[in-house]
Amino acid sequence: MATLEQSPMTSPAETRAKTTAETSSEPGAATLVVRRAKPRVQKEIIATLARAIASGRYPPNSNLPRENDLCAEFGVSRTVIREALKVLESKGLLRGRPRVGTTVRDKEDWNLLDPDIVDWMGTGFLDPALLMSILEARRAIEPAAAELAATRATTQEIADLDHAWQRMAEAVDDETFTEADVAFHTVLLKASHNRVFAQFSGLIHAAMQRALGASNRSVANHEEALRVHHWLVEALRLRDKEGARKAVEAILDLAERDLRAAAAE
Repeated sequence: MATLEQSPMTSPAETRAKTTAETSSEPGAATLVVRRAKPRVQKEIIATLARAIASGRYPPNSNLPRENDLCAEFGVSRTVIREALKVLESKGLLRGRPRVGTTVRDKEDWNLLDPDIVDWMGTGFLDPALLMSILEARRAIEPAAAELAATRATTQEIADLDHAWQRMAEAVDDETFTEADVAFHTVLLKASHNRVFAQFSGLIHAAMQRALGASNRSVANHEEALRVHHWLVEALRLRDKEGARKAVEAILDLAERDLRAAAAE
């Protein structure tokens, strides 16, 4: 007896690769079972629905299609769809209510710092208001972190900061420059030896990578950014609290200028 379960999302080659023969309790009988990589398939469904929401296909306060319709669209069971919807509910994108269905929530309710949501939103993440909100949060935290780092940073942490700056200086493209830039600010927050500030770097890592990427792409070269970042490294070496604060403020002023230029394009 042969049983073959295949989702429309699985190619014939994938089906052959995932098909195994198992001996049943009856002599000579074999059952063909396709073992779907369920986590991968489910992630694809979650990402597809999230992108449809982020793109406006399902606008705020609208209802998603019924579970049966989503099952037909993706070729999976109701269990898989329900699990996908639960994930999106946990991240603030959806709200499920009895007799009402699953409703799309306002963007203000989304967990916009979640790395998954940052990825799903794609270029939609480059919302000027959101990028400026991230910058405002950085203005509230990074100057204070720099002052603390001026007195608390270890010699190794200052060396790590200098190494991140060297990577920025040697970067051959905007992507490499941004990766080093994010590393620089992550080291700075950790060097403050304030556990809340250190946690903040992890919380906004993905969002800050997009924000820094947007500002870095808007300029012809990074000479000014390199200059003020190096100013900060030297201030920390000298244990100069005021200099460290001023250097970070200069970095953030440049970021604001570049973000405004990116928004105007």
